[in-house]
Amino acid sequence: MFPNPWDGGSARSLETLGFHALATSSAACAATLGRRDGKITRDEALAHCRQIVQATNLPVAADLENGFAVEPASVAETIRLAAAAGLVGGSIEDSSADKDKPQFDLSLATDRIAAAVSAARALPFKFTLTARAENFSRGNHDLDDAIKRLMAFERAGADVLFAPGLPDLVAVRQVCSAVGRPVNFMVGIKGKSFTVAELTAAGVKRISFASSLYRAAMTNFLNAAQEIKASGSFGYLENTITTAQLNEFLAP
Repeated sequence: MFPNPWDGGSARSLETLGFHALATSSAACAATLGRRDGKITRDEALAHCRQIVQATNLPVAADLENGFAVEPASVAETIRLAAAAGLVGGSIEDSSADKDKPQFDLSLATDRIAAAVSAARALPFKFTLTARAENFSRGNHDLDDAIKRLMAFERAGADVLFAPGLPDLVAVRQVCSAVGRPVNFMVGIKGKSFTVAELTAAGVKRISFASSLYRAAMTNFLNAAQEIKASGSFGYLENTITTAQLNEFLAP
């Protein structure tokens, strides 16, 4: 279980609740800056990561998007910078940010993962490199192609494999049975998020939550603000933790 905080306070709260590792979310990070996913720079992303790393004693991995680069050497540099920021893991996507060709060709995508793996292996500590095939999140609903990409990323040395947005448990099982490395599943899409028991039975080894915890928090925030604006009432306070309770989560 690999929950995704969006700031130092949420990171400390997840640690207090007993989780053992954390990951960042690019969408949640961008949202805290008032931007859409994919619209932040590498420096901004790493600054956000440092905020979370410094707030908790837990190991933190990062959503490093597509490495904020095209060329493999630049992706490798992103891994080195991530490690310098205190991260112990990170994911690299095969998304290109090109609306006409949203995924890199397999050859380049694999070279990028290989470069990231090489940079990770050169570090003085274990850095877990996750490789992502973005087919289903980029409109390419070709499961065979996603599996082909994940298998190539596995051969390139990725520690964890991840295809966000898989449509059903059948697809999850197919992915898990096709590769030998641990598979991450992303909870957070309505109708395409399954229980821990179901995912475990399908072969999943790690579960992340993308921006869903941030969206859950924002749902309550927006509902409360809308209540205040529309009716001038404060019913939201009935289901809100107290400042004292919040302080307990944030206590060092």
